[in-house]
Amino acid sequence: VLFDLGWNMEQLANGRGFSFAHNEPLDMRYGEKAASGFTAAEILNTWQETAIADALFGYGEERYARRIAKAVVERREVAPITTTLEFVELIRDSVPALYRHGRINPATRSFQALRIAVNDELGVLSRGIEGAWKHLAVGGRIAVITFHSIEDRVVKRAFAELVAKGEGKLLTKKPITASEEEITTNRPSRSAKLRGIEKI
Repeated sequence: VLFDLGWNMEQLANGRGFSFAHNEPLDMRYGEKAASGFTAAEILNTWQETAIADALFGYGEERYARRIAKAVVERREVAPITTTLEFVELIRDSVPALYRHGRINPATRSFQALRIAVNDELGVLSRGIEGAWKHLAVGGRIAVITFHSIEDRVVKRAFAELVAKGEGKLLTKKPITASEEEITTNRPSRSAKLRGIEKI
């Protein structure tokens, strides 16, 4: 069983607010119904400040999560935050200038956090691995390609638990990453990690 957690580029262009390059509604649902039951706009406009900060830090590893959450609560008292560019502008105004002009867009981590929360990505991933394992024959393998550290930690933990139970063995001690040659021709592969486990 192969889990490839990379993006389908059509999802970025579906108008649901995944990309901060276009002004779209803050939705971020993959399907008609969100796995969590709420949209990105609902998180920003109804959650308590501490809950927003926890989500931005926990799911996006956003170092300025508290600043952004505070700004969200202040802004929504004036008017609801409903579009991607409104949220991007709020983030830019909330973080230090050096962070604003850093290597990655300052909105990247916050958008990742909202997307993960809306679609319960980590819960879905855990349940997916658990379900696949039950259907796997002895000698069968699960391989997972992740693209950020939060996903990778979920996979690493799930595999470690299976090894500890004596049910599986890791195929490599460390995750496999892309070669310099592949990164040159396939830029998204630079953050990819591949982990595998065999059922015993």
